[in-house]
Amino acid sequence: MKTSLGLAACAAMALACGPAQAALFTFTTTMTGLQENPPNLSPGMGTAFVGLDPAANRLEVRAEFSGLMSPTTMAHIHCCIAPPGNVGVAVPAGSSLPGFPLGVTAGSYSAIFDTAAAATWRPAFVAANGGTTEGAEAALLAALRDGTAYFNVHTAMFPGGEIRGFFAAVPVPMSLGLLLAGMAGLAAVRTGRRAA
Repeated sequence: MKTSLGLAACAAMALACGPAQAALFTFTTTMTGLQENPPNLSPGMGTAFVGLDPAANRLEVRAEFSGLMSPTTMAHIHCCIAPPGNVGVAVPAGSSLPGFPLGVTAGSYSAIFDTAAAATWRPAFVAANGGTTEGAEAALLAALRDGTAYFNVHTAMFPGGEIRGFFAAVPVPMSLGLLLAGMAGLAAVRTGRRAA
């Protein structure tokens, strides 16, 4: 009876948690001057996070930075090229991420974008990816997965970018939780069999 309950609990957790997390993809990067092209010796550093949920048409962007040598002028997500190449802007449509702290050498940023909205995307990026926001979203997701999209912080001293970093995938915490729950369920089944 215990083994049936353990397996049922594991299956219920997988069904309850699996689909809700299936559409969320998360990526992060550490930004430095040495990752710029050409590299620079800025002491500035930063981190950036992107969460992309195509099912909800949702793009979350967060960043923190400090130690820049001159004030910020703009920031973007660029796509799609292998490191250390330079490529055009994917997000946003305007000159900088809306609300990004400008004129400072340290700061933080957090915003949520609607990937179905044309204002989220640089028009040239949309045009290069089928002419639709869906095509732009799919291209960005593929580039984030491949490590060919980067976050770039531009400053007065470094108009081409003072710090940047290419994104890499982050394991979804729920996946680890499900794995551990499954392992616990299997351990309970084995313990139940030994006791019997």
